[in-house]
Amino acid sequence: MTPKPQFQELDYRETPLGELILRRRTVLSLDNLEVHEIILGDSFLMSSLFTAVEIALSDLGLAALENSDYADPEWDVVVGGLGLGYTARAALKFSKVRSLAVVETLDAVIDWHQEGLVPLGPELTNDSRCHFVHGDFFALALDTSESASFDPQKPGQKVHAVLLDIDHSPSKLLHEQNSKFYQPEGLRCLAEKIHPGGIFALWSDDPPDDNFMHSLEETFVSCESHIVTFDNPIRGGESASTVYVARRSPT
Repeated sequence: MTPKPQFQELDYRETPLGELILRRRTVLSLDNLEVHEIILGDSFLMSSLFTAVEIALSDLGLAALENSDYADPEWDVVVGGLGLGYTARAALKFSKVRSLAVVETLDAVIDWHQEGLVPLGPELTNDSRCHFVHGDFFALALDTSESASFDPQKPGQKVHAVLLDIDHSPSKLLHEQNSKFYQPEGLRCLAEKIHPGGIFALWSDDPPDDNFMHSLEETFVSCESHIVTFDNPIRGGESASTVYVARRSPT
């Protein structure tokens, strides 16, 4: 039997944010497990080996919406950052999700899903509730015009939940210009695009940040930070990330 190549580059693109690579890797120490990875410049953006927190982002955020006294029977949801699609797939498992707009600034990532180069691509593209929006999540979130929305086909639309997984954390950014979003003024712009009683949830690779929690508290009626642990077979033991869940005032 011909052994699988340890590394296989599936696509390479030059982007304004740096070199973007999609590769498939065989992890010999894990019984030849096949792993997909997205690399941007010197940063690992996503690996199919570590998906627990991406899934928890949807599970915790939408569970908070489901347990709300103010939620509508059907939901319009936005995911910021497509990656390998695990947050989007977890959101679609909630039957109340009526529409899911996944905002992604890198057109290559959308191409990978539409062309089936990543494992979850066919599942997401075949779900009629899900569609991809090629755009800058942060620019859309900070837009204060009357027609502002995350979906250009639905000007002025408010949504029931926004689930964000783009920057490494509120203080470790892929681009410095994103910092405006994490300040109270930026979060207030976001909140205006969420229905009263709706949810904003955010993934962070860092422990809970008191400064960011204070910014959330200035904008939202309630907020919590959840530490999500997961097995790390590469380093051994457990690793942890944070999911923030904040609720807009119902009035």
